[in-house]
Amino acid sequence: MTLTAPQIRPVIRQLDESAVNRIAAGEVVERPASAVKELVENSIDAGATRIEVTIADGGKTLIRVVDDGCGMSAADLPLALSRHATSKIDGTDLLNIHSFGFRGEALPSLGAVGRLTITSRGGDDAAMIHVAGGRIAPVKPAAFSRGTQVDLADLFYATPARLKFLRTDRAETQAVTDVIKRLAMAEPFVTFILRDTTGDDHRTLFRADAETGDLFDALHRRLRAVLGRDFADNALKLDAEREGFHLTGYAALPTYSRGAAVAQYLNVNGRPVRDKMLLGALRAAYMDVMSRDRHPVACLFVDCDPTLVDVNVHPAKSEVRFRDPATVRGLIVSGIRHALAEAGHRSSTTVGHATL
Repeated sequence: MTLTAPQIRPVIRQLDESAVNRIAAGEVVERPASAVKELVENSIDAGATRIEVTIADGGKTLIRVVDDGCGMSAADLPLALSRHATSKIDGTDLLNIHSFGFRGEALPSLGAVGRLTITSRGGDDAAMIHVAGGRIAPVKPAAFSRGTQVDLADLFYATPARLKFLRTDRAETQAVTDVIKRLAMAEPFVTFILRDTTGDDHRTLFRADAETGDLFDALHRRLRAVLGRDFADNALKLDAEREGFHLTGYAALPTYSRGAAVAQYLNVNGRPVRDKMLLGALRAAYMDVMSRDRHPVACLFVDCDPTLVDVNVHPAKSEVRFRDPATVRGLIVSGIRHALAEAGHRSSTTVGHATL
């Protein structure tokens, strides 16, 4: 007869705030582009009309976001670094969200894995706060005009293992540029500037000045600035409604296509998303007029009552779930096919120029 040693029961512990924030950062902040997305969305939620982003080494050593939004007071700064503290919602209804951010995780997560400094002015006086590796310093007075400046230095210095998973500076810079372009398309009335200050080579990677006038005209000019003149010249205007859902935007002619699905931009209630159902609907809309090895180019906006879509699916808020996905899919397919039918046999200008 063999005696078995008594099994030791593991102890359940409450994780400290710093560990919780580092865990949250693993979900929210995947790479420098994720941090840029969160910070720029905060600026848009603050009502900014001009957002300037500066990065160095692909965002690994520096990310700076400066806006002219409503700003924060000295009393707001420590609260902004508290987990699940947000001005976007009151917590009573998570299915009626009208802002980009609402989880209250981005700033404490960034402060847990990098060196974060926030300087803001929401009233008469400006103030700043610094947090590094989750350790928050006292609020100090500062000199700053209206708005907010967020400096994030040495991303993932507190979690060095994450640095090994980052790609080259060039690849990370391209990812940041893509994020800024997607947000710029969703907000044509806001000025976006992206600069790279790596080493001595200071250059502007992207700039889109705020548009004015009618929404469709402003969007068309913004798409021309972001996607190029060729897309603007070959894009068909979309404007369709069905059962509470409104589809707007521009879709390119079938003859103006890509060899990969790299120029498909989808927005739900102004929020850039990567949704398989929406991408499938876009593909289905062109099924009869485009070969399988080609991919359509489009920038689509689906707007609806916030209660008809759940954006609280993933910490990065890049996925959504519709209450009635079949209606949305049908709206996209029929809306694009109707625009293509009205265009008739019109071919893209690029094909015409190539032929000539």
